[in-house]
Amino acid sequence: MTISHRKVISMKFCNDYIRELTSGACDARLQEVYIDTNMIPYNVKRYEEALMKFRDLFGEKEVAIYSAPGRSEVSGNHTDHQRGHALATSLNLDAIGVAAPTDDMIIHLVSGNYPLLEIDINDTTLRESELGTSSALIRGVAAGLKERGFNVGGFEAYITSDVLVGAGMSSSAAFETLVGTIISGLYNDMQVPSVDIAKIGQYAENVYFGKPCGLLDQVACSIGGLVYIDFADVDAPVIKPVPSDFEGNAYSLCIIDTKGSHANLTDDYAAIPVEMKQVAGFFGKEYLREVDKNEFFSSIGVIRESISDRAVLRAIHFFTEQDRVDEAVNALENGDFQTFLKSIKASGDSSSKSLQNIYSLKDCHAQNVSVALSASEYFLGDNGVCRVHGGGFAGTIQAFVKNDAVDDYKASIESIFGEGSCHVLKVRPYGGILVM
Repeated sequence: MTISHRKVISMKFCNDYIRELTSGACDARLQEVYIDTNMIPYNVKRYEEALMKFRDLFGEKEVAIYSAPGRSEVSGNHTDHQRGHALATSLNLDAIGVAAPTDDMIIHLVSGNYPLLEIDINDTTLRESELGTSSALIRGVAAGLKERGFNVGGFEAYITSDVLVGAGMSSSAAFETLVGTIISGLYNDMQVPSVDIAKIGQYAENVYFGKPCGLLDQVACSIGGLVYIDFADVDAPVIKPVPSDFEGNAYSLCIIDTKGSHANLTDDYAAIPVEMKQVAGFFGKEYLREVDKNEFFSSIGVIRESISDRAVLRAIHFFTEQDRVDEAVNALENGDFQTFLKSIKASGDSSSKSLQNIYSLKDCHAQNVSVALSASEYFLGDNGVCRVHGGGFAGTIQAFVKNDAVDDYKASIESIFGEGSCHVLKVRPYGGILVM
């Protein structure tokens, strides 16, 4: 295992990058990455502040700047754990890292306003004391890269992120992807495949951090753009980029924070795969993906009696959602954006009626997501579609909105959930990348 630093491009000193950012020399690159012209001044300031923070922490030295985006699930809600398939996209909110290699195997990393972390990756064995920490994710990513034969080495980095936490955008997957991308850039000529970085991120989160998760989040963050993922073989999922000309069709993606609490929802989330597996077990299978759809529908009457109505409904969602994912992908591949939107609306309706992850039965009087969806349908009319976002029960919704209707929609929905609750985003074409 070599730790020799191999530059991908000529790195520059922090002050050199700051001068280029201030002069506008980086505007074209920022436009390419973040799509939205209005975000250029914001990201110029953000990059400048990150560079100055790195300089304050580690001194003026040559660095490179890396980025990994947040993600949004577009279709396939709660089907990946049944080895189904889904459609997800990267967003133009991201974690960025200013990084410089070191001559040892120590990773020195500061994230936002958190204390400095120092991780010695000479030893990448699992540490129980690190479960649930950022150190665990960093060590896990380094371990995964080592196990796959890639070069690893120490570095100094300052990371800052505007990926919304608790909004279903996978801030943890963005962090894992960013760490993997930094090591890919500093020590592997950016040659670690994006799919490998995704799998390594999942491994770090499952094993080292101690949180069970599928591969959807990491794939969307690492590969970027709109991606179709088939989880029939979880060790080798089929991943396919899907064309998505949201700009050409003049649509934006809005994520609305309904300010609902995620507290005490673990049982609600866990019940979905449990009930789906109960139905699979009725047929002697482990996952619904292994059950014949026609056999399921012809057996609904018996399943209701032996399991429950809700389990039946959630299985119906699984089987019909798989068709909707295929319909959405085919529509985009054929340039039929209106059919894509109809499919997304149908997906959201199924999540509401069959999957039933719009509110928790523990408090049926608190229905932030239901209010957001119903109000959005009224406000949008023919100008867009909406659906629950992420795990559901509380949190956020997603809306695809015509660009010329975005301002009115934002004002209307924020009159309910407060200023700043509606985040107007773009589909970003890149996953984990070296920005400059």
